[in-house]
Amino acid sequence: MRASSPDFDSNFFKSALGRFPTGVTVITASLPGQPPVGLTVSSFNSVSLDPPLVVWSLSRNSSSLAVIQQCDRYVIQVLASDQMMFAQRFSKGTAAERFEGAALTTAPNGSPRLQAGCSAWFECANRSRYEEGDHFIFIGEVEHCARNDSLPLIYHAGGYDLTPSPTDTKR
Repeated sequence: MRASSPDFDSNFFKSALGRFPTGVTVITASLPGQPPVGLTVSSFNSVSLDPPLVVWSLSRNSSSLAVIQQCDRYVIQVLASDQMMFAQRFSKGTAAERFEGAALTTAPNGSPRLQAGCSAWFECANRSRYEEGDHFIFIGEVEHCARNDSLPLIYHAGGYDLTPSPTDTKR
């Protein structure tokens, strides 16, 4: 059943959604023998504690979509308040440009991960994918995660909310 037609346009809808502050993440993944892809995503949330599941969405127009749909695992990095440069870098340009100068490591199951001190990271098995509207919805089953005490980068009303970050206690 389709809902009735909305009484607003997409710009108004986007502005209304912007009233809800979100964290900012960078998602990284790769396929065997190929360079990694990475993208900035703010549509991240928890789904379940048992099993540990998270959800996020990606535009069907994303240049990273094919890799994300096919990969076995990916890493979701929650950016710290002093990492706006990663949010901006991974939201534009080519895959190679996004990773230029970014130190990478691997998560326990081999997924590419930013080495920088993100607030948290989650290595996820690519459990489920759903096509809805102009996006794909991904459910990840968290296999490994870590966190520190740094404040997260917040996106609100079309911009970043920059709060000073305390000294990180890295793991």
